Amino acid sequence: MLLKKGIQVKVLTGKDKGKTGEILEINRKLNKVKIKTINMIKKHLKPTKENKGGIISKESFIHQSNIKNIDVKKQDKKAVKK
Repeated sequence: MLLKKGIQVKVLTGKDKGKTGEILEINRKLNKVKIKTINMIKKHLKPTKENKGGIISKESFIHQSNIKNIDVKKQDKKAVKK
């Protein structure tokens, strides 16, 4: 499956099944991707001089076998050919 930063994908399994989002980051060594607003986790941060600290929500990685490419450009090309 062709995975690039910025393409639209759909989640096939897990707590976010059926949701769609855009790929933010790819870890090819672990075969995992980070998708916008999918697989959100809570992270506790200590206060520093730069950061206020507290609890923040951020995306976590999901395995690439649990997603499906739904790029709009490719679907349009298939519809035109038929």
